[in-house]
Amino acid sequence: MSAILRTILQGFGVRSIQECRNAETALKNMSAFNPDILLLDLLLDEMDGLELAKHIRNDDDSPNKYLPIIMVTGHSERSRVLQAINAGVNEYLAKPVRPIDLFERMVSLIERPRRFVKAPDYFGPDRRRRQEARYEGPWRRSTDEKHNDGYDDEEAAA
Repeated sequence: MSAILRTILQGFGVRSIQECRNAETALKNMSAFNPDILLLDLLLDEMDGLELAKHIRNDDDSPNKYLPIIMVTGHSERSRVLQAINAGVNEYLAKPVRPIDLFERMVSLIERPRRFVKAPDYFGPDRRRRQEARYEGPWRRSTDEKHNDGYDDEEAAA
């Protein structure tokens, strides 16, 4: 699969690709290489892809907490997708991978990036795909109270 992804990325014009077979090597290389995007499999050796995504998003020694992550995996069950989203993954792509699907996910990360959200039990891209204009419930976010970074005045002062 890594050879296929490499070929697809090269076809897109990506010139520098670092390949890692485990989470430990990925973390080391991320510090030295500073990637623009991470394609991550769910199943890794000692630390799985979900744990690696959580580590990247939440650990104090993370090389880049805002790194765009696309999980590429053969596990397309709804529960797995939700686990990945809750781990802080930006996009989810089920195998077999078509070049157009990877391209669309990458374009989405660039052209329609989601703001990052910091909550007591989560840090990562906003898990909602779209704003529901009709939602009028008690948890509706007010755009008047927000700064460009997505936090209200009290959070910004803290």
